[in-house]
Amino acid sequence: MITWLKLALRNLFRNRRRSLFTILAIGLGFAAVNTLGGFTAYIFSSLKDSYIYAQGNGHLSLFKTGFLQEGKLDPTRYLIDEDEAATIQKVLARHPEIVVVAPQLHISGLLSNGKVSTIFMAAGRVPSAVRSINSRARGLVGRIQLFDGKPLEDEVMHGVGLARGLAEQLKLDLGSDAVAMAPTVSGQINALDAQVFQLFDSPVEALEDKLMSVSLKFAQNLYDTGSVDRLTVLLEDDAMTEPMRARLADELAAEGLKLEIKTWNELSTFYTKVKQMFDVIFLFTFLIVFTIVVMSVINTVSMAIMERTREIGTLRALGFKRRGIVGLFAAESMLLGILGSVLGLILTLITWSGIAFLKPTWIPPQITRRVPLEVYLVPDYMLYSILLLIVLSLVAASLPARTAARMQIVGALGHT
Repeated sequence: MITWLKLALRNLFRNRRRSLFTILAIGLGFAAVNTLGGFTAYIFSSLKDSYIYAQGNGHLSLFKTGFLQEGKLDPTRYLIDEDEAATIQKVLARHPEIVVVAPQLHISGLLSNGKVSTIFMAAGRVPSAVRSINSRARGLVGRIQLFDGKPLEDEVMHGVGLARGLAEQLKLDLGSDAVAMAPTVSGQINALDAQVFQLFDSPVEALEDKLMSVSLKFAQNLYDTGSVDRLTVLLEDDAMTEPMRARLADELAAEGLKLEIKTWNELSTFYTKVKQMFDVIFLFTFLIVFTIVVMSVINTVSMAIMERTREIGTLRALGFKRRGIVGLFAAESMLLGILGSVLGLILTLITWSGIAFLKPTWIPPQITRRVPLEVYLVPDYMLYSILLLIVLSLVAASLPARTAARMQIVGALGHT
């Protein structure tokens, strides 16, 4: 076997330029696919961290059954009252894997600066719980502060955050006073004083002039209720999401609670759409790159066969069997795949090191602050790429190699 590989290596470097360009094509293809794969892995991880940690949405969200379908039309009918929330909290407390439970109440109404009013939408959450979720982020994106100003406080009910578009529309700034108005759960109009503690950019452009951020106490006081519309759950590990959902569903049903549990990726439709888009882009890039690789190998092997036709005839005359001829060219193709993959691995590491050293920044989708641009090293992608390139090189060489092996010995010896 070693002799065959040595012979194949010598044959490869008979025409150094052609072999070098083929190895370079394979290496660049490897690097392109794995750099794109590392970037898409970074995108997926960043969007996930942003939704779960930076935005404080956690891994699981518990709703009363029917809330997501009918809750917009009749939200008060699907609120989780204080007794139900206490029972849910008791069930969740049994699981040490659950590190944060954050009740929420989403509200809407009118916000006024004393002269004009406009519609607002707000998520009422416990500020300390949100900060606890933020602090447990693993990636850089999950720890980014998405607002200017000071954080909301549990006990300072009147402090609110405004999207910049909403603040500009009402000519409000940090420290400005406003009045929020909304109907209570019993249908009466209620109003609360508010002070702008922070300004932020909405992750959805269409809501830039509508979004507010308020404490749970503010939301409950404005709606005159102690109920919530959901409970957000943060887990120790992402891998626990599905098993924990199934376990909690059974335990909550046993308590007589009619709830539905949604995972973070079910609620983050943007993440799902972006992932599907990048999966398609990656597939097309993968097909294009490896088509180029296959054609390069076929061209190299075909040219080698044409140049070495008399040599093939001589080997056959000396007793080489057809499978020996095929094996010789297969060994050369395999070496092309191996050397190209090694070059590609080196180029990928150089690209990764360059990005890590230069530390470029950008503004990704649904994140309104500049963040470090990264490319992850994904060992699975690299391993699959190496194996696939070697297999493709062997397959690409098989057709011209078989054609060479079927040559008539006399015709091959007389080839000019």
